[in-house]
Amino acid sequence: MPCPYCLSEVQEEAKVCKTCSRDLYLIKPLMEKAEELEKQLAAVPSNAAYEQKIARLESLLEEYEHKARHPRTIWHLMLDVICYLLVPLSLLLLSHALITIVYDTNILYLRIISMILPLPFGFFLFKGHARAVLPWFIGVVLLAIGSVIGMSAVTSLVDQSPILPQNAFEWKEVLEYSSSIAFSFLTGMLIGGMVYASKHSRKSLEANSFLGSIITALSPEKLSPEKLHNLLKKVHEYGGTIVAVGTTAVSIYTGLKHVM
Repeated sequence: MPCPYCLSEVQEEAKVCKTCSRDLYLIKPLMEKAEELEKQLAAVPSNAAYEQKIARLESLLEEYEHKARHPRTIWHLMLDVICYLLVPLSLLLLSHALITIVYDTNILYLRIISMILPLPFGFFLFKGHARAVLPWFIGVVLLAIGSVIGMSAVTSLVDQSPILPQNAFEWKEVLEYSSSIAFSFLTGMLIGGMVYASKHSRKSLEANSFLGSIITALSPEKLSPEKLHNLLKKVHEYGGTIVAVGTTAVSIYTGLKHVM
C-alpha cells in the first residue's frame, strides 16, 4: 500500500510511514474503503457492455421472430438449391454450348461469362437474410466443379473426347477454371452479406461483443458506445470490401490466365 503523503510503499499492518514518519492510523481505513469501492466499481459493467447485451438479445429476438414468421422447411432449402445452384449451373452449361459448339467463337467470352454470371446469384442469396456460410461454400465448390466437368461432358458428346482430365496439366486447368467460378460466386456472397449487414448494422455489429472487446482493449482511450459502433462498422465494411476485391482478383486471374 502506498503512503498517501510521500507515496513510498508501506506494509499493510503499519500505523506510521517509516519514510516520512506520518501517522496512518486515521487515514488508513479511508484508503482501504476507497480501494474496496474502486474494486466494486470496476466490477460493474459499463454502458457499452449493457448496450452490447441488449443488441445481442434484440438480434436473437429478431432472428427468432423471422424464423417464426417464415419457417424454413426442406422444401425451402430445395428451392434455394435449385434457384442459386442449379440455375447458374444450367446457364453456364448453356453458355458453353452456345459459344464453343453452336457458334464456335472465342473461348475468352465463355471465361468472362463464367466470371460474371455466378456473382449475382451469390449476391441475392445472402442479401435477403443471414445464412450459414459453410454449407453454401461447399455447394459453391460443387457448383464450380460440376460446371467444368459438365462443360467437358458437353464437348465429349460432339468430338468424343474424354470427359475427365487425362494429365496433371489438364487437372490444373480444371481446378483453376473451377476456382474462377467459385470465387465469383463467393464475391457475390460477400457483397450480399455486406448489404444485409448494413441494414442491420447497429444490431449485428454491436452484438459482436468479441470484436468489440478486442478493439476496446487495443484502444488507448475508453471508447463510447457510439465511437465503438462506428469503428466496428468501418472494420466490417472495409474488411468485407478488401476480401471482396481479393476474391474478384483471384477469379479474374484464374479465369483468364490461360486464354489471354
